[in-house]
Amino acid sequence: MSCGKPLKVLMIHGYRQNATTSREKSGAFRKMTKRHLEPVFVSAPLVVPPRADGSTPADADERGWWFSSADQSFAASQKSELCAGFEESLAVLREVAEREGPFDGVLGFSQGAALVGLLCALQQRQELEWSFRFAILVAGFRSRSAPHQKLYEERIELPTLHVYGDNDQVIPREMSEDLVQLYSNATVLRHAGGHHIPASGKEKPVYLQFLESMRSAAS
Repeated sequence: MSCGKPLKVLMIHGYRQNATTSREKSGAFRKMTKRHLEPVFVSAPLVVPPRADGSTPADADERGWWFSSADQSFAASQKSELCAGFEESLAVLREVAEREGPFDGVLGFSQGAALVGLLCALQQRQELEWSFRFAILVAGFRSRSAPHQKLYEERIELPTLHVYGDNDQVIPREMSEDLVQLYSNATVLRHAGGHHIPASGKEKPVYLQFLESMRSAAS
């Protein structure tokens, strides 16, 4: 197996996470791929309001990439005319790419994976001011926000790895499978778990084979 330079990958967290919690939750995945992948973590610019039931810890720094409701909340299954804060998030990612890029790839989880899907479309339409060669979408789904629908009109040619679980209670498998249909060069990793980045021995060969193929393509 190649021992070349690791791939630099921008890590885009899920809703109610941030760069720090994303790093913590991806520890097993990072350990598994450490010779292949150099992760760069970024926090979304939008601060998510505390939960109405008071369950949000006082010191929580929960972030999101856009809101689907006027009360500054987000639900993956909610059809909405809004994508509040989306342009602000694009600006933050552009700044990160200028400061810490170039990136070989992007990896998104949950809402972050939905965002990665939109980035893929923007890049293909030549409407993105930075670039990447591949994407990994974990628990991804199509945004239900009306302003995003135009970005699902054409199939995406970029190489992608789609990861989703049979027992995901947050983003049901069917939502991720619906997203996969938009990609012409997709690899699928389906696992038996829930809403997380799987990193067991069963998943390792798929991750490493995909990353190695992306690294070989760059050489």
